[in-house]
Amino acid sequence: MAASAVTTNGADHTVELVVLDNSESAADGGSAVTASQEIKPLLMQSDRPKINIFAVSRSRGKRREQLIKLTELETSSFSQFSLWVWSGSRYSGLVCMVLSSIVYFIMEVLSDNFNAQSIPLFETAFTRCTVTLILSYLWLRISGQPLFRATHPWSLLVFRALVGNLSLLSFIYCIQRIPFSQALVLGFTTPIIASIMSRIILHEKLKIADIVGLICSFFGMIFIFQHMLYKRKLLKDEEASYISFMQSHHFYIALIGLFSTITGGINYCLVKAAAKASDQPIMTVLSFGILASPATGICTFALEEFVVPCLHSLSLMLMLGTLSFLAEAFLARGLQLEKVGKAANVQFTEVALSQLWGICTSRMSWSFGQLAGCLLILISVSCTMYFGPDKGTE
Repeated sequence: MAASAVTTNGADHTVELVVLDNSESAADGGSAVTASQEIKPLLMQSDRPKINIFAVSRSRGKRREQLIKLTELETSSFSQFSLWVWSGSRYSGLVCMVLSSIVYFIMEVLSDNFNAQSIPLFETAFTRCTVTLILSYLWLRISGQPLFRATHPWSLLVFRALVGNLSLLSFIYCIQRIPFSQALVLGFTTPIIASIMSRIILHEKLKIADIVGLICSFFGMIFIFQHMLYKRKLLKDEEASYISFMQSHHFYIALIGLFSTITGGINYCLVKAAAKASDQPIMTVLSFGILASPATGICTFALEEFVVPCLHSLSLMLMLGTLSFLAEAFLARGLQLEKVGKAANVQFTEVALSQLWGICTSRMSWSFGQLAGCLLILISVSCTMYFGPDKGTE
């Protein structure tokens, strides 16, 4: 080791330079290396977990991505189910008819439980037909379907609209003049007439199983409404209509009711023919609304006193009009894809659902005939759904 000193002039500071030998520096370096080797971290740099605010945000981002994927999966499953119901399944026609009956049943429940104001029948029909006309037009415009095309079967569409309106107007006229129970039975005989008319007009062949199913459903309906048909103690609002029905022009009213049923059955056949020819069932709904909306509007102001609905009644009428459009759309699609006899038999589902709902909510007293009738209808419809469409209609 060597040492030297340097003294600056005029200053008291002294700088000393010390030089170490190689052996000493090596010894000190070796001790430093051994010390650094003895002091080792428990975790290496590569083994330390990388936790920071960005790692937490990534985990939250993954959860959000999982929620988004789950929502997309549910949306895609709903769209797949809608596609399966509308056009992608062998049972699309029958399922559409079931959905149409369910929508009609929901309309009945809503009108019975949330009706806050007495609205005339023609005014109610006018609102529903107008909403159906607007929604069918929007459906065709959004889906990109041409409204006025030369290939459309205009004669069938016009005839379907005319017959459908005659059936609707005559049915409303009968409801106002005969007891409501008899009007219900009259309305639900339309599927039977439709099956007969399909054999005459469309030359459809019904199998024995289809005929037996229709008979079972019809007798089930008779079992359900027999207590209404033969019950002597009528409600007060039905008593007046029953007296007027029996005393004045009852024969002509019965003929009008029969006319409504026959035209309703023919209307089913025309809906099927027009939907298959145009390959667009909503066109049949639009053609019906074009004629039905002004016709019911004229009857509203000419035959009845117009009642301005309150906000609650107006919202209910608009909701029922929207549901009416959905029911008509499903009905047209079901008739397009399926035979009229099978499709008409499925429509009796509405009767069974209505009766079961009334029994479960204690709105009506139940009887063995009602339960037997509901059971007959459900068995008949289940057998129709089980056997499915014929090979010729797939």
